[in-house]
Amino acid sequence: MIQFDFPWAWLLFPLPLLAYRWLPPFIEPRRKLRVPFTAAFQHQVQAVSNRSPVGLSRVVLAIRWLLWLLLLAAAARPVLLEPPITRMEPKRDIVLAIDLSLSMSERDVATPDGLKIERLAAVKQAASQFIGQRPDDRIGLVGFGDQAFPLAPPSAEHDTLLQILAMTESGMAGANTALGDAIGVTLKLLANSALPEKVLILLTDGRDNRSRLDPLQAARIARDRSLKIHTIAFGQADSSGANSIAADVLEQIATQTHGHAFLASDQQALQQVYSAIDALTPQNASVLKAQPRRELSWVPVALALGLLLLELLVTALMRRPPVASRTTEQQEADA
Repeated sequence: MIQFDFPWAWLLFPLPLLAYRWLPPFIEPRRKLRVPFTAAFQHQVQAVSNRSPVGLSRVVLAIRWLLWLLLLAAAARPVLLEPPITRMEPKRDIVLAIDLSLSMSERDVATPDGLKIERLAAVKQAASQFIGQRPDDRIGLVGFGDQAFPLAPPSAEHDTLLQILAMTESGMAGANTALGDAIGVTLKLLANSALPEKVLILLTDGRDNRSRLDPLQAARIARDRSLKIHTIAFGQADSSGANSIAADVLEQIATQTHGHAFLASDQQALQQVYSAIDALTPQNASVLKAQPRRELSWVPVALALGLLLLELLVTALMRRPPVASRTTEQQEADA
């Protein structure tokens, strides 16, 4: 689409007509010569004046009007607007904190087909599906076991994030669970985030038994720093022993940070939990648009130069002196 940056320039279109109407005519000063025998060649002078090139004068007038239109078009600054370029800008940082302790290697997760798979394998599938549903969010990854460590900072490079998630193994972080440290590492990971919303999705199959930072104290710090935490207890709620789930602690963490606590016992339930978190955290990416512009002012200027050369050529032909014809008296004298 073509638009003009200065459309008011077209208001100058009737300016030549106003000048023609109100300005006095231009009279070229000429020196006059009077001779006593003017009547002898008066008929020749009248013959030359009667051969005025009326058609050529109209052509020149039309060329000058076109020149004026082209100059106005150049002054109005035409630009060609190309198709807009859109870019989604995320407004939220999401961190997935996944328990990588040795207990995640247990093959007790039932699939819809009735098979039993590792807990971490089920988490990978559900987390990968969640990442695929959030194309406009910056997502990071934290793993924890004996200690917590960042695996990927929040970014829009989801392909790289999925590759890192696929390379995680149960037990690679030790046999214990540092739940509070996972929250602390996430806070450090998001310390320089300028986005208005920050979310942590914390998944574990056990209870905290190794953190240097108490999980509830870490939750209070997260609340003060506007970090919302959704917790997922993955396993059986009635389990007992060293690997039992501290569902009450996870619920307190979620409540203090204005998040939600979930419990998932199989693969289908885990996928439903991630879908519920996806619904609780609607995508609110902003759209940045850029409109490429191509300047077209040179086009009317080039056309105006071409018309100006054409006018000069026409004017030169008009002013070319006619070839004088020999009079009948001279032909008889020569005979």
